[in-house]
Amino acid sequence: VTPGLLGWAVAMSAAFGAAATLQGWRESKLLRRLQLAPVSTGTIVSARIVVTVSIALVQLAVLVGVGVALFGLELTGAWWMSIPLLIAGTLSFMSLGLLAGAIAKTTEGAVNMANFFVLPMAFLSGSFFPLEAAPGWIQTFSQLLPLRHLNDAMLDVMVRGQGPASALVPIAILLGFTAVFTLLAARFFRWETA
Repeated sequence: VTPGLLGWAVAMSAAFGAAATLQGWRESKLLRRLQLAPVSTGTIVSARIVVTVSIALVQLAVLVGVGVALFGLELTGAWWMSIPLLIAGTLSFMSLGLLAGAIAKTTEGAVNMANFFVLPMAFLSGSFFPLEAAPGWIQTFSQLLPLRHLNDAMLDVMVRGQGPASALVPIAILLGFTAVFTLLAARFFRWETA
C-alpha cells in the first residue's frame, strides 16, 4: 500500500502546489513583479522545482518510515531507485498542475482543475487498490496515466524486489509526460488574468 499512497500524495501535492501557486501569483500580480525583477525566470522556476521536490522527498521519508516502523514494510530490490522515480513523478505532476494553473482563471478554479485531473487518476492507477481485479479496459486505459507508471515502478523497486533497470522505462515515460504537460502549459500561459 505504501508505494501507491506515496504516488498519490506526491501527485496531489505537486499538482495542487503548482496550480495554486501559478494562479495565485497571477491574481496577486506577483508574476508581473517577478518578470520585472532582476532575477531570471529560470531561477524562479528552479527554486519552485527545488521546493516541490524537497516536499516530495520528505513525503517519501515519512511514508516509508511509518510503513517500516508501524506496518512491517520490508524494502527489497533497488528501493533506492524510488528517489529518482519520485523526482520524475513530481516533475510530471508539477507540470500537470502548471497546465491547470495556466488554463484556469482563478486560484479556486486551478485547484479544482488539478483535483479533476489527479483524483480520478488515483483510482484508475492502483493507488488505493490493485488493478489486477479491475476490468481489462480500465487496466488498458490506466497505461495512459502517469500515476500508473509511477505506482507500478515504485512497487517494483520497493517491494517486488526488482533491480534498478525496472525503473528506467517508467522514469522516461514520466519525463515524457512532463515535457508534454509543460509544453501545453507554456502554450496556455498568461502573465495576467484575462
